[in-house]
Amino acid sequence: MSNFSNVSRRRFITLAGASAGAVFLKGCLGNPPDTLTGRTSSAVAVPVANLQPEEVPEVTTAKLGYLPIVEAAPLIVAKEKGFFAKYGMPEVQISKQANWGSARDNVKIGSGGGGVDGGQWQMPMPYLISEGIITDNVKVPMYVLAQLNTQGNGIAIGNKHLGKGLSLKIADQAKVFSQLKAEGSKFKAAYTFPKVNQDFWIRYWLAGNGIDPDAEVELLTVPTAQTVADMKRGAMDAFSTGDPWPQRIVADRTGFVAALTGEIWKNHPEEYLAIRKDWVDQNPKATKAILKAVMEAQQWCDNFDNRQELAAILAQREYFGIPEAVLIDPLMGKYNLGERTVDDKTLAPLYWKDEKGSVSYPYQSHDLWFLTESVRWGFLPKDTLSKAPALIKQVNREDIWREAAKELGVATADIPTSTSRGVEEFFDGTTFDPKNPQAYLDSLKIKRS
Repeated sequence: MSNFSNVSRRRFITLAGASAGAVFLKGCLGNPPDTLTGRTSSAVAVPVANLQPEEVPEVTTAKLGYLPIVEAAPLIVAKEKGFFAKYGMPEVQISKQANWGSARDNVKIGSGGGGVDGGQWQMPMPYLISEGIITDNVKVPMYVLAQLNTQGNGIAIGNKHLGKGLSLKIADQAKVFSQLKAEGSKFKAAYTFPKVNQDFWIRYWLAGNGIDPDAEVELLTVPTAQTVADMKRGAMDAFSTGDPWPQRIVADRTGFVAALTGEIWKNHPEEYLAIRKDWVDQNPKATKAILKAVMEAQQWCDNFDNRQELAAILAQREYFGIPEAVLIDPLMGKYNLGERTVDDKTLAPLYWKDEKGSVSYPYQSHDLWFLTESVRWGFLPKDTLSKAPALIKQVNREDIWREAAKELGVATADIPTSTSRGVEEFFDGTTFDPKNPQAYLDSLKIKRS
């Protein structure tokens, strides 16, 4: 574990084209006050990138929102380890959002109105925001710039269902769902925002086990911060959310984890970095500077030798505000699921590479799955599939990712040559071929469309 000591915050300005000398950075620059904070952090010497004139950012600041789940790690690390400053943007702010609704509202008004320029998003939120679907018909065009991570989510279940066969593959539906129905009630399953990632994961798990989530389950939206408390008081039977909250539920002996999302769909796309189109178009070099900082942070996060330090950074009060011990095991791929254990680094949150290749690169084929799944559940109209190729090209800016990766010096072998990752496989044997999304829809037994 890295040595941590109190250090005073040093303000500095990174000049583009500066020599590659080292400057000392204190984590989370920009947080008041300008004296000793009393918190512990890592003092790190980060060389300032020797930027070429054409790489000099137009601005030194941006405001990016995040939620306190492991998906946010690259943004937090890019700030704490000085990577934003390294690429000429020392004043980037990362702003904790109260919930996904707040993040949506804040990106709608932008940083100029007191909100944010972009940040961490569940998919397909950038598309729903771009089309005005979740912003009161006000279109706020967004660009998807990178995938932040894969895996790191789970389906937590309340302790009252221990021993009833609720696992990746449900042994006996009658023990839970039929019994509740006979009692005049329904299984209550929650997620943090409707019609996006965590809603999709629990729907897929249920439907893959032959349970119609709309007919047989009561679906609820609950903010991440309320997860543990609501599970304790029995307000819900299940919760789909990101680490560390499923593990916190197990640690508090409030529930167990039926399935990791990495078991439902191994190496699945999780959350993304997306920024308002107008900000990116106005600040193309600053956008690439942000991307380079995030990419370097992703590489740092993916080194398991850094995971103990990563847990310590995320655990701090201004970020997750939870015990470091709750974070470290899942970050290492060690899961106490309550009724079983998993020790597998390939199922840990991954940030730069996984068994299929790049994690950071925003595959357009993954965006197509999210849009197709939206059609499956009636969240988007059926003609979305015919419009999807054009819409994805508008929102997904994988070309900017490639440019940033080349400027960063990413090895050619680590830059995907195709916008498609190919055929995807799920725990129930279903496959998704991005060349034929309609065939995927046709193959599904439980769906709205």
